[in-house]
Amino acid sequence: MLVREEIIALISKSDPNPYRRYYRCGFAASNKLRNNDHTFKWVDEALVNEIETLTAKNIEFEKHHKDFKTERLEFEKIVYEKMEKEIFEKIEDVLAEAKATNKKMMVILVILCMLMIGCSKLLG
Repeated sequence: MLVREEIIALISKSDPNPYRRYYRCGFAASNKLRNNDHTFKWVDEALVNEIETLTAKNIEFEKHHKDFKTERLEFEKIVYEKMEKEIFEKIEDVLAEAKATNKKMMVILVILCMLMIGCSKLLG
């Protein structure tokens, strides 16, 4: 059965690295083990690694964001083009209906004018 120990932060007391902080496996630290099978990492190196990891994740996020924006703009363009087409079709239908109504009204006006001219000649 594998027992997991926490990682703890310690301060080096060695001559080559005095007061340098490091992370160590709690089990290895409490038992003063020196083998490489347990976690050991200098805090400053761990922080640099974290910054590098976050930078890489940020670059990846920016790429996904850019791709998303491009896809969104393409989608919006398709939607707007479809809406524009539908609006123009509706406008054309309304204009055709208005033209037909205007033609009917003109025919009625011409007939009324002819009737008025005919009535005025009969009475005059």
